Amino acid sequence: MQKNKEKTIAQAMGKAIAQKRMEKGLTQENVAEKLNIGYEAVSRIERGTVIPNIVRLVELADIFECGIDELLIALSRRPINHANALLKRLEQLAEPDRELLLNVMTTLADRLAKGDKQ
Repeated sequence: MQKNKEKTIAQAMGKAIAQKRMEKGLTQENVAEKLNIGYEAVSRIERGTVIPNIVRLVELADIFECGIDELLIALSRRPINHANALLKRLEQLAEPDRELLLNVMTTLADRLAKGDKQ
């Protein structure tokens, strides 16, 4: 059971790291060069085969110009953390787009909540 949990955590963290890397327009080779490691090591982190230590997370956050929390948020099951992640996305949108997204999310959340009660 513990092994599955570690694998799930490693994969979620790897996915978040890969997403941040792509958002910055960087290749695995670019990141590897900045970290002074081989690109294969970056690939293993992104695939979730290796879990980066805290020092490596700090270095990655610096490269991606984000907080460490943004790399770890994918691991959280707390709704407030998910809400904060969505907030950061919403802040990047124009007002009409934020309103549209809010309406879609509200409708979807209501529908999903009703499904749980049935």
